Amino acid sequence: MIRKLANNVYFVGAIDWDRKLFDELIPLPNGTTYNSYLVKGQEKIALIDTVDPKKEEEFFNNLDKLNIGKIDYVVSNHAEQDHSGLINKVVEKYGAKVVTNEKCAEFLKTHVHVKDDDIKIIKDGEELDLGGKTLKFVFTPWSHWPETMVTYLKEDKVLFSCDLFGSHFATSDIEQKGGEKLLEMAKRYFAEIMMPFRSIIKKNIEKIEQLDIEKIAPSHGPIYSNPSFILNEYKKWVSDIVKNEVVVLYVSMHDSTKKMIEYLADKLMDEGLSVKLHNIVNSDIGEIAVDLVDASTVVIGTPMVLAGVHPLMAGAIYLVNALRPKTKYLALVGSYGWGGRFIDEIKEMTKNLKAEIFEPVVVKGLISKKDYKKLDNLVNEIIKRNKD
Repeated sequence: MIRKLANNVYFVGAIDWDRKLFDELIPLPNGTTYNSYLVKGQEKIALIDTVDPKKEEEFFNNLDKLNIGKIDYVVSNHAEQDHSGLINKVVEKYGAKVVTNEKCAEFLKTHVHVKDDDIKIIKDGEELDLGGKTLKFVFTPWSHWPETMVTYLKEDKVLFSCDLFGSHFATSDIEQKGGEKLLEMAKRYFAEIMMPFRSIIKKNIEKIEQLDIEKIAPSHGPIYSNPSFILNEYKKWVSDIVKNEVVVLYVSMHDSTKKMIEYLADKLMDEGLSVKLHNIVNSDIGEIAVDLVDASTVVIGTPMVLAGVHPLMAGAIYLVNALRPKTKYLALVGSYGWGGRFIDEIKEMTKNLKAEIFEPVVVKGLISKKDYKKLDNLVNEIIKRNKD
């Protein structure tokens, strides 16, 4: 599929309608796209990124449809294979020079075996003149790898934003102003990929906003013809502002932990708090990640297994810790059969969270009446902190 974005500027990427998992980890309920862009100057032609090698035929067919016989530059904004996996073939077929930053060049050499002689190193803020089309390179490290950068087309005011502002969203409507579905997919993408780096991304957004942008063209998902739509949302997500929302993650073996969690959740909802409940046995990790973006409080409920955290919950805790949400409060509840120190284990596993931990509520066996009073105290603490 080819789409014209501006005069002599084209989308030449590929849509992957059927992909269901990314990095063997992230569920893709709506597939994804691999976005590549062609910019034709009066003197030179540049390609902004390539596509995942699985879509090689579709990608080169797009270039053939535009009668492209020569590409002077292929810009690598990011070294991962879904962006740069076909760079060597573009170099071989079209004689292109790989344009990228020094750190990305090192990654390209190891990840896709690009040769030194095929690389042109550029610096932050450097420009490349194609003849009537000027590319400006802006370094945006840790969005989401240390080498990532964005490319700005000055004359047409298009920002090729790499993974920033992307979405795993397969659609033929490749350019959009906004909308509920796009927002849902973009927030999910942010939660899964960008959230651990939100403080750095905040600075990168400030850097990007110095440019005069009329379109944002990311590496995945639709192009934004209304840049403020996604920029304003990102500013909220990377801020320290949280909502009065409680994300509850739990697993239960013999219903004791389940009873505790259901009691706690009902009490919180009765007090008007928004509760997002996830039984991790059948939860989508992407949905968990999205719910973590704005939540003030996380509740973890788990039974003990062999003196430690339930293995499924251990995986969920690892995810929460890795994503580094801006959560302010953490509550721990659970039950055990004969002993163990799983509360200490959870505290150790959540060191990335800058959250205050409430007094844990742990019971032996099935929860009793006196234990419900402990849960009431925990509920009161959560409510108080969310209404301060």
